[in-house]
Amino acid sequence: MHRHDHGHGHPHTHDHARRSDAALEASAAGTRAVKLSLLALGATAALQLLAVVPTRSVALLGDTLHNLADAATALPLWLAFSFGRRQATRRYTYGYGRAEDLAGILIVVFIAASSALAGYEAIDRLLHPADVHALGLVATAAILGFAGNELVARYRIRIGRKIGSAALVADGMHARTDGLTSLSVLLGAGGVALGFPLADPIIGLLITVAILVVLRDAAREVYRRLMDAVDPRLVDQVEAELRTAPGVLGVGQVRLRWIGHSLRAECEVVVDPTLSVIEGHQVAEEVQHRLLHNIPRLTAALVHTDPAERGDAEHHELTAHHFAEGRPGSSEPDTGAH
Repeated sequence: MHRHDHGHGHPHTHDHARRSDAALEASAAGTRAVKLSLLALGATAALQLLAVVPTRSVALLGDTLHNLADAATALPLWLAFSFGRRQATRRYTYGYGRAEDLAGILIVVFIAASSALAGYEAIDRLLHPADVHALGLVATAAILGFAGNELVARYRIRIGRKIGSAALVADGMHARTDGLTSLSVLLGAGGVALGFPLADPIIGLLITVAILVVLRDAAREVYRRLMDAVDPRLVDQVEAELRTAPGVLGVGQVRLRWIGHSLRAECEVVVDPTLSVIEGHQVAEEVQHRLLHNIPRLTAALVHTDPAERGDAEHHELTAHHFAEGRPGSSEPDTGAH
């Protein structure tokens, strides 16, 4: 543990245990959100499934399959949040937070499967028309599907944003889209009631298209996480914090990556070359301290100090030949003194 006194009249303390506790609390909140979502969507889909058999509505079947797939996505997320709480080991030195990304792949597979099944049923009904019965029951099941999904969507999105889990937020958006597709089932029932029986399979096809849109967005989100993509505005925010830190003369390379719902940073800052080792370390500590306070969901920051170059001095000559095109991910540092 280390202490800071920043002139506020009291010492400020940080330790790894406190940051670990915060990460564990976030995982626990995510697990709780996933459990409640699973129960709510599972109950919604089960009630809708009971209405599918007597009504023979393929639009309602497609919506029910969509909701079942959404409920099923809670299972890999549940396992991922639980697995991610394990401590780092000598083999998995960054911990197990990446389990959320693996869960994201399974979520994409579930969505794709529900899309394929819903599309197949809708096309089969177009080729082999059949009557839809109990339109009032279809409408009731559709409204139930919308209500259940919207409640789950709001809860998932709120908790996901609170703990910084992109997977949970994306799953919440998925549930919201499911709610809208449930409402579209009402249109199909209305069309059938007005004497247009093909409205039901047509709405089923439209639901399939809606699922494909969700599939595209979910796949893109998972791909970006797997490729260590971050919002460029987050990089700008980190660089702004570095430039205003005491003792920092310039900013070099900045790297950010998500590991589950936690953010890690690797940064280079330029400092006065006449500083002692202790003084240079203190600058790095102050930079890390500012980042941990001001960057949401950041749990670790590795800060490397580079001495400002003077004259013909070259402080990276030993490793320069390893980077023929320049140091990876870096640009010319801002060495303007503050």
